[in-house]
Order: sequence, then structure tokens, then C-alpha cells
Amino acid sequence: MAGQQGISERREGRRGVGASVPRKEDARLLQGRGRFIGDMRFPGQLEAAFVRSTLAHARIRTIHIPPELKGRAFTHADMMGVKDILAKTGLPGFRVSAQPSLASDKVRFVGEPVVMVLAESRAEAEDLAELVSIDYEELGANFDMLRAVGPEAARIHDDWPDNVFLTSQAERNFDEALAQAPIKVTREVRTSRQCMAPMEGKGCIAVYERHIEQLSLWTSTQMPHIVRSGLAECLGLDERRIRVVAPDVGGGFGWKGLLQPEEVCCSWASLMLDRPIKWLEDRREHLIAAANCREHHYVMTAYADTDGRLLGFEAVSHVDAGAYSVYPFSACLEGAQVVSNLPGPYDLPSYKCRAYSVCSNKPPIVPYRGVARTGVCTAMELMIDAVARAAGIEPYEVRMRNLVRPDQMPFKSITGKDFDMGDYPESLRRAHEMIGHAAVRERQKRGEADGRRIGIGYATYCEQGAHGTSVYHGWGIPMVPGFEQCGARLTPDGTLEVRVGNQSHGQSMETTLAQIACEVLGIDPDLVNVVHGDTAVTPYSTGTWGSRSAVMAGGAVASACEKLAERIKGIGAHLLQAPVDAVRIEDAAVVGPSGSVTFKEVAFTFYRAPQNLPADANPDGLDLVAGYRPTVDTGTFSYASHACVVAVEPETGEVEILDYVIVEDGGVLLNPMVVDGQIYGGTAQGIGTALYEEMVYDEHGQPLASTFADYLLPGAGEMPEVRIAHMETPSPNTRFGQKGIGEGGAIAPPAAIGNAINDALADLGVELTMSPMTPRRVREAVEAARAAREAVGAEAVS
Repeated sequence: MAGQQGISERREGRRGVGASVPRKEDARLLQGRGRFIGDMRFPGQLEAAFVRSTLAHARIRTIHIPPELKGRAFTHADMMGVKDILAKTGLPGFRVSAQPSLASDKVRFVGEPVVMVLAESRAEAEDLAELVSIDYEELGANFDMLRAVGPEAARIHDDWPDNVFLTSQAERNFDEALAQAPIKVTREVRTSRQCMAPMEGKGCIAVYERHIEQLSLWTSTQMPHIVRSGLAECLGLDERRIRVVAPDVGGGFGWKGLLQPEEVCCSWASLMLDRPIKWLEDRREHLIAAANCREHHYVMTAYADTDGRLLGFEAVSHVDAGAYSVYPFSACLEGAQVVSNLPGPYDLPSYKCRAYSVCSNKPPIVPYRGVARTGVCTAMELMIDAVARAAGIEPYEVRMRNLVRPDQMPFKSITGKDFDMGDYPESLRRAHEMIGHAAVRERQKRGEADGRRIGIGYATYCEQGAHGTSVYHGWGIPMVPGFEQCGARLTPDGTLEVRVGNQSHGQSMETTLAQIACEVLGIDPDLVNVVHGDTAVTPYSTGTWGSRSAVMAGGAVASACEKLAERIKGIGAHLLQAPVDAVRIEDAAVVGPSGSVTFKEVAFTFYRAPQNLPADANPDGLDLVAGYRPTVDTGTFSYASHACVVAVEPETGEVEILDYVIVEDGGVLLNPMVVDGQIYGGTAQGIGTALYEEMVYDEHGQPLASTFADYLLPGAGEMPEVRIAHMETPSPNTRFGQKGIGEGGAIAPPAAIGNAINDALADLGVELTMSPMTPRRVREAVEAARAAREAVGAEAVS
């Protein structure tokens, strides 16, 4: 690929961009020296437990709090002056939902907090919470998004005319004459609701420091600055009076990217009681009361010619957005992205899509890793295989005939996506080769001795990351990213400190950002201290989300280090008695024609021997802030092709993944080892989506999975040996050519695995279109197909 040779050469003997440098974070995290919210305790601390709604939709008649709980139990009425959480958008027709931190007149999902109880320990707080009783008037629950939009459905927000946050739509070159296309395939596809399940649950400690009149919120968050802004709005405080600190964060996946009612409640209580207030989410709270994700429904029609070339595509989609619009992303991020991302990496000549963001009596949705793209990839890739079966062509060939070609790059998709650079067909060709397609087909013909059926499946996707100002402003999202900033400081001992406003929660940013500093300044990454997660000392940032940090924070670190380098060179040149244009930065030193001086010597001169500075020395010194934004800020486009082989037991429905390959292009890889780790982790989550994870609700809106005995996560025993190959097509729009890849691994597995299962069972007349494809669903589909065949046979005999 273009640029590949230069990239390889840069990696030889280097610790900067492109090197697989061991993670700096591991020294503390693997030795138990990490500092998470659960590890922290402040003097005089109280702990919070919440009395949560036991009903999905009901009016609150009375809340009975025993007299002995006075000053320990608090309701919405006690929190006077605290505003509801509002996540508005600028999109026409969007309906605003005000989310109270504690439910007031109504509860709208099981698990919604109604009463906060404080005690010396969490156990005592939970015991006291048992003394609180609430009298409800139960209302009709909207547990299914397709029924929730109906005229008879109970209104979740009384002042709304229906239960739809927003309708999003797009139509490009769509001609009704497409109905006469040689191939017309219609399918209904549904994905199930999931939880995010980070290893560390959410948690926070609010501490009011009266001596400086400042509220400090220590919280497990991906977005400290955004949480501060939202908290200030709710509490009616100036942002200068709030400090938000994220210590070590044990996984986020989008769940830790929003302002939560519990954070508002604990902060208010600390202000009122002048004591630290701590809350730690337990696993049951996470499963039933936290935000969920990925519940989509599609009805789609693909139009194609006899060669499998797509002529047009239309879809109607529903996204279950839950009861409230979460701050700051809003309820419509998924629905809007369904419309814009459904075409994926394909060159569609005509397109029509409508998506409904539906309000339901379930927890709100959050942009979980992959956001809407996991759903749209599943929907589109299942349709590609359906078109291939209708045309009698290998699914691989249909993809090759429809993928955007490298000679079309940069390419504007039918929904206006600006694909920067890449070779999508080549990623699929390599996956096809790695999976051994021909050998798998031969194996299918031979059959399996144990009666299992073998199937092969593919999925290709593109991942828009590092979305910029124009994208989020266009979507009407209240949080619009702009310039990312970095503070860089050469310390008095000649080491480096960089300060960034985003937050690491497993992405190894303390390592990769140090590598970027190394690339610019030649300083060993071990001598770089990356400071993040504290609004008091870091530049403003919208945080870590949307595969943006490597591009945005990485670009900001490079910009800051480049500016710092000029100041270092000015002092170094003076010490070397050489012109500035005759010196260069190399290996943490200023090198001139007749010698060199180290960063340590430069720093000593500025901080401790200023008499030796040149007369025109920059008075701003060796500490600065610089900003960065790509010149094209519509995002980077990573992409990958996944291919897998599965074995399916038709009688039991059991599925085993026999082989799994990924050919990925994330542009220039800052640290290939870190990239592999991100892809492995995302793939595990995608396998969970494909085969295991599901938040089930009954007709009363009651969640049926409240422990890990009910909610199944994939473990080491369910993970195949994933084989990864890299293509590195540099993005022309970013500082080093890197693209965001944090979400990619989670996007394609449901589609690739689903297609493999359908391939294995195709000659039985089985086609599954709902995830997860559990043994029960596989078995039921096999039985239904068998019954249909028997009915046809009986009819033929009669």
C-alpha cells in the first residue's frame, strides 16, 4: 500500500509513531496500583443507595419515608433549585425530554432512581432504603418500540403527541421504477438490546471543599469537561466552582460518556451536607438501570441486477431510544447515524431511508462502542448475502462488485460521507484468501462426521471516527467538538509533561501520546508524563468518544510539541553559539554544527540560570498550549473486512466459531500492539452481540436479566483465535496519517457470524435475521424450515 515502506522504515529501532512500545500504564495497572473510584475514600464520607422504581411506567402517588430517616433520605422535592437533565438538539422536530435526577411525578423505566438514601456504608444505606415505601398508579408500559409508535400506546411524556423523539430521513436519486429491477429482496432485521458491561461499574464521589467554595466530583467518566458543563447547568453553579476528576477508569464503551442522575444527586447532597458523598454502581443496577444500547429494527428492500450490482436501497428503521434523551449525545444520535451510515462502504446509485428514534419505557440508550454502525452493518451485510442468494452468486463476489474502489478515492458517499483514502476491495480480497474460501467450500461438500454444518461469512464496514465541528453541528448534537488542545511543558529536569482534556479508559493513551511526543522531540516515552482526566489542569475537550483521540489528541500533542521545539531550539542555538536555522531537534537534544545540548541543559538554563538566556529569549518560556483540528474535519474512515467459519449443530442450535480473520486499515498505526489489543477487545464485544448478549423485557416492561446468570457475556472459552492483518493507507487529512480504530472490532462480528450461520443452514431453507443468534433461535429456525418443507411435501402429495 502507499506509504507502507516508509512506515516500516520509521519503525526500525524507534520508539515513536509506528513502534510497538510496551504500555506505560501496565506498570501500575497490572500490579494493583491503579486508582479507581472504588479504591478512594475521603474523611467523613457517606455512601448513597437509591430506591429505584419497580415499575416501568407509573405515577407516583406517595413516597413514605419513616421519621428516623429524616436527613438521610431525599426525594425530588428536597432537591429544590436543581434543574432536570436536558439533552436538546438543533434538529427540527426534536422532542425534548426533561430527566429529573430523582423521579418526580412519574417513573418511566424499571430502575429509575426515586429516593436517595445516605449512610456511613453502602450496606447500611441499602438496609435503610428497604424502609422506604412508594405507592404507584401503574400505567401502560411501552416495551416494544414498534408498538410504542402506535396511536393507542400510552404517552411516556404527557405533553408529546406520540412516542417519537425524532424522525430522520434521507432520499437520494430514488426512482420508484426500481420496483422493476431483476432482483428485489426484502428482509426484516432486528438487533436486541444490550448492556455495555465494563469491568468497572460507574461510580462517583462528590466532595464540597468549602474553604475554596469548589465542588470536586471524582467520577468514572470518559468526558470530564462535558460532565462539568452539564453538572453546572443542573446545579446552577458557575463552571469555575466545579472540578471534575477522572482517575483510572476500568472501561467505558460509551456508558461513561454521559451525565448521570446519580452524579447530580451526590453532588447536590455534598453541597447541602458539606460531606463527601460516594456512589458505586453494582452489577444489578448496571443491568437494569443503566443506559442500554443497540436495539434496532429494519425493514429493507435491495434492488439489484442479475450480476448482483446494487441499483438502489430503501429502508425504514426504528431505534429504541428509551425513556429519556441522555446528556450530551441526545436520543437521536443512533437514529441519525442509521440514516447516514446504512450504505456503509458500498457505492449505491440510489437510496431512501427513514429512521424513527422511539421513546420507550426502558433505560435511555447510550452510544455504545460502534454506535449505530454495528446495527447498520448487520442489516446491510445480511442483505448483501440475501441478494447473492437471489442472484446465485457468491456473497464475496457481490461485495467486490459493489464496494467503493480505490480509484474513486477520495469518495463522497450517497449520504455525503467523505471517505478519505483506502482500498476496500483489497481488504476483502485478503480476508477471502486468509480464510481459505475454496477449502471451506470443499469441506462443506464433504460434510462433517458429527453432523454439524459448516458455513462461511463475510462483512465489510467503514468506521467514521474523529468527527469534527461540521458533522456534529449538522446533526444538531448539543456537544460540538472544535479544536483539540494540548499543554506541553519541559520540566526543570528536562523531562516532558503533556496535558490533554480527553480521558483514557483502556486505550493506552498514556503510551501512544508519549510516542507522538517522542516522534516530534526525540524524547524517550518513559520520560513523558501524560496528564489527563482533570478539568483543573487540562485544556477543554469534549472527551473520549467516536474513535477520536488518536487523531485529535494525537494531533494536538504533535502541534504543542512542535511549538515547544521552536522555543527549545532558540535556547539551544544560543548555548551552542549557532544560528537557529543551523540546529535541529534530535533524541531530546538540540544538535548543531559543532555539538549538542540536551533538553536537561536547556531546561536548567531557562529555569535556574536565566542569566545565560539570549537577549531575545521568548518570555513565555517552556510551557505552552497549542490546538489542532484537521483541515478536513468530516472524520477519518477506517475500514475492515471480517471473515469467519462456523460450525452449526442444527438439532441443538449450538454455534462454534472455527476460524476468524480481520483485515483492517486504520491508516498509520501509532502503536500496532495497542491497535491489535483494541481490535481483539472490540471483536469480543461483537461476538457477544452476535451470539450471547440480550436485555430481554416482558410485556410489563420488566427486565428479565438482572445478573450475569441471565445476561451472558463471552469469555475466553467463547473467543476464537482471531487472526489480524493490517493495511496502512495514510489518511491525507491527519497529522501522521492515522485514523480512528477504537470501535471497529465491535462493528462487523454480528454480520460476519450471522452470514456464516445462514450459509451453513442455507440448504435447509434457514435464514436468521435477529441477533443474538442464540441456540434457541437457531433451533427454532431449523424446526420452522423443516415444518415448511413438510407442509410443501404434504401439499404436493395431496
